[in-house]
Amino acid sequence: MRFHFSILTSVCLMLFSSAIMAQQVASVSSPSGKLQVSILVENNQAMYSVEYNGNTMLEKSPLGLLTNEGDFRTNMSYVGSEEGVVEKEYTQDRIKHSFIKYHANTLRSTFTNGDGKEISILFQVSNNDIAFRYELPMWGDTRACVVEEEATGFRFPSSTRSYLSHMMRPMEAFARTSPSYESGYEADYPIQRNQSSEGYVYPGLFNVENNGWVLISETGVRSLYNASHLSKYTDGVFTVDYPNPAQNNGFGSSGAQLGLPGVTPWRTITVGETLAPIVETTIMWDVVEPLYKPSIDYQFGRSTWSWIIWQDPSMNYEDQVKYIDLAEALDFEFILIDAWWDERIGYDRMEELVRYARSKNVGVFLWYNSNGSFNDAFQTPINKMNTSIERKKEMKWLQEVGVKGIKVDFLGGDKQETMRLYEDIMSDANDYGLMVNFHGATLPRGWERMFPNFVGSEAVLASEMLVFVQDTREKEAFYATLHPFIRNSVASMEFGGVVLNKYLNRGNQEGQKRLTTDIFQLATGILFQNPVQFFALTPNNLTDAPDFAIEFMRNIPVLWDETRYIAGTPGKYSVIARRNGQDWYIAGVNAETAAKRITIDLPMMAGQTVTMYNDKRDGTPFMETTRVPANGRFTVTIQPNGGFVLTK
Repeated sequence: MRFHFSILTSVCLMLFSSAIMAQQVASVSSPSGKLQVSILVENNQAMYSVEYNGNTMLEKSPLGLLTNEGDFRTNMSYVGSEEGVVEKEYTQDRIKHSFIKYHANTLRSTFTNGDGKEISILFQVSNNDIAFRYELPMWGDTRACVVEEEATGFRFPSSTRSYLSHMMRPMEAFARTSPSYESGYEADYPIQRNQSSEGYVYPGLFNVENNGWVLISETGVRSLYNASHLSKYTDGVFTVDYPNPAQNNGFGSSGAQLGLPGVTPWRTITVGETLAPIVETTIMWDVVEPLYKPSIDYQFGRSTWSWIIWQDPSMNYEDQVKYIDLAEALDFEFILIDAWWDERIGYDRMEELVRYARSKNVGVFLWYNSNGSFNDAFQTPINKMNTSIERKKEMKWLQEVGVKGIKVDFLGGDKQETMRLYEDIMSDANDYGLMVNFHGATLPRGWERMFPNFVGSEAVLASEMLVFVQDTREKEAFYATLHPFIRNSVASMEFGGVVLNKYLNRGNQEGQKRLTTDIFQLATGILFQNPVQFFALTPNNLTDAPDFAIEFMRNIPVLWDETRYIAGTPGKYSVIARRNGQDWYIAGVNAETAAKRITIDLPMMAGQTVTMYNDKRDGTPFMETTRVPANGRFTVTIQPNGGFVLTK
């Protein structure tokens, strides 16, 4: 009898202990009721979990911050929660949709740490998206703190597979300019293998068994905080990691200097049973607001760009005239003139060149080095963008000459000091009516809505690496099937693509050969979204590329009113639909080694006669008129390393 009593006592103690260790204190669901976030306290630590349609997408995952004014990771006590609703409608240019309705249920949960100091965590849950951030009040007379570390984590079921891109080691790569978000992907990996020492950049895509997909990112980062990334997989969790102290040549803090009361950036989680919510999400813009008004009515569009194929030797007056003439012939709005223009063309002749471009109805973007002291990048113009006085002097000249925008390069780093430089460049540029594109840069985090003159960032293994690296050429199609589901799903992506040269050089006769088809290239012009596209076409393409390809590029839009997922598997193939006004474009590419015959649902084209661009079996491009059946079910074959486009 005593033996049975002891067993019963032990079982009761275990159950009691378990209840104490994992207590749900609050929850919030999406308006549809399918997506649910639970707030828990376990071992005196704040935790959360995520379910979708009753399936676990994130297991109990840690929450918390470490500041110089208190530790909010452990010894936490739950105080209470407040519920609410957010509803908004807004229009937005430069992203995947032009009109957005956002409806979310909110939960603000407050905790105290061992010193009695409060912190709140605000969750906003819409039908497929979660955004949450920390809210730090004043503690007595304390009006500032430093956030040193974050405990926020993402614990996936153990059988989850990942699609992640490495965070680069600091002060490496070309001229010690890394990190610049230009690594390849660990695609379809068991999460246990995600052991990159520097972690992984946002966004991160995860396939949760048979339950669906999860996309992790952040938004709302500006001068008031540092950018973050995902750590390597450790003890079953990916955590939010702050910049490596060695970034920016070791200058500046890895954490954030925060005025109180203050908030962190939003951490975002997009969840879906299919990839449609991943491709179509707008959460990175739903939870941020414009920081200032546009000083002028900015106009966006297509651009020629000599450097990508003709490289540094093309930085001369005569070659830039050829690319201005190319822009005119293609009805493009802009030309981008890249590095060394200040030395090889000069400021005086640049004024002449801008006037010539204006006479052809072509606007000019000029390249600048961001650097002054934080890496070894030497291309000029240099020391023009890193300090306020020099920057404003230069921008005043740009405005007087009539330049439309700038491309600023080599901003490797995610520290708060670098985020401040991004913001200062964009804010100052707006004062002078200039658009800003960033290259060799971090991921934009809600910037299309926050900064009205921001027109995209590279932040991807982009077209220049096709020129320089054989492995990238061999994987071009593979990467192209990932970008719509990962990098381009959360921000504009300036890839610099659509290459119609057979060889990636000026002679176009030998050397680095392009391994994808012409139609693949046309398809990426639709798949990859950016409000100003610096395309890689060359003057010789007017005569050596198919006439229908040139005509397609002459009419290709860069602004979209709607984006839809059609089909695809990351790393294998992708098919995306985009709408400009009343015109739909359906584009797909195939990264597999065999031709892929698929049947897709196209209700927006049901019963209509459309133009199809596709490849023959040998890769030869063709254009034909075809009809989408009345039921919208359309069958198409995509050749390996090939693509297709449908449009009315």
